[in-house]
Amino acid sequence: MTSPQKNYLTFDNKNLEKMTTELLSIIPVLPSADLDRDIAWYKEKLGFEIYFSDKMYAVLYRENICVHLQWHADTQSDPLLGGSVIRIYVKNITALFDELVTKGTVTSDKMQLNTPWKTNEFGFYDLNNNAIFIMEDTANNL
Repeated sequence: MTSPQKNYLTFDNKNLEKMTTELLSIIPVLPSADLDRDIAWYKEKLGFEIYFSDKMYAVLYRENICVHLQWHADTQSDPLLGGSVIRIYVKNITALFDELVTKGTVTSDKMQLNTPWKTNEFGFYDLNNNAIFIMEDTANNL
């Protein structure tokens, strides 16, 4: 074999090494009752810019800081202040995904590739119903 394969194996001095996932940062996902209002506030009051937004979700950034806003209906089935959400930003997501599938933490159908918001990602809930998303940037901008 002469080149790296896409099954997350690389070659270094003809020695086969399995890639590992590098944990880079945690991104908060904050609840929002009004995305347009909240995006405007983050832009005006904190100097954030929009990386991605639609009617349900927004990704805002300033320098090396990223904040996600997620709209909630504030109903019994979609409370504004339900469980917490975090997004863990990684490099080489596949190795960690495979590890967590093996441990039964997440099922093999949960990986989402090339999302409209430019990530590869998967998610699950902890024992307290907190959502944990593992994500890898596909645009290399954040």
